[in-house]
Amino acid sequence: MSGAANPHRGEASILVNGSQYLLRPSFTALVAAEEELGSLFALVERAGEGRLKLSEMSALFWHCLEQQNSISRDQIGEAVLESGLAKCAAPLRAILIQILQGAG
Repeated sequence: MSGAANPHRGEASILVNGSQYLLRPSFTALVAAEEELGSLFALVERAGEGRLKLSEMSALFWHCLEQQNSISRDQIGEAVLESGLAKCAAPLRAILIQILQGAG
């Protein structure tokens, strides 16, 4: 578990196995996500067009996870599946807004 998300920093949280985990889209996290997923602009476009894959959402959440060593990547994917896309839309939106607008 981690602290409360600060929406002014583009942070969000995700429920995994009954505990909230902080998603922090730091520069390092987003660079790692981009290395795996390709251009973040293209990722945002796919999301806007409804073409974002479940695996891409899970990977983005994994890279932004503050405490990666406390849960597995598979647990993130299972949490996304268990929560459903509707509940995952809010943290996804927060991260995508951070990518597009930054903290300013």
